[in-house]
Amino acid sequence: MNIIALVGRLTADPELKHTQSGIAVSRFTIAVDRAYTKQGEEKQVDFINIVAWRNSAEFLCKYFSKGQRIGIQGSVRTGSYMDNNGIKRYTFEVYADRLEFVERKVNTGLPAAQDEEYIPHDEDLPFN
Repeated sequence: MNIIALVGRLTADPELKHTQSGIAVSRFTIAVDRAYTKQGEEKQVDFINIVAWRNSAEFLCKYFSKGQRIGIQGSVRTGSYMDNNGIKRYTFEVYADRLEFVERKVNTGLPAAQDEEYIPHDEDLPFN
């Protein structure tokens, strides 16, 4: 079974690209906090490379930006290649099957006290 679920922050604005056959793809990285930090040490973070294809890539690039938290469900893909010096290099990527909002955008235009209770109208939601 090859299933992975991650929650992290985008390290950069995602970019939408297309293959030669016109398939949408976005390669991006998220910063994932480690669950445990020794007392007195800085919080540890892992940077995970992710690939989103087709509708997922388009959705990502339309609705997510640098620093935003994102939930990802997918699978791990590994590979290897020989670099220019003849050294074998290994790759590790997560292929995203599902992307989710983990937090809503904060800037609703309401004062902070009211912002907690703000419920968007249907036209404000990107997934209708």
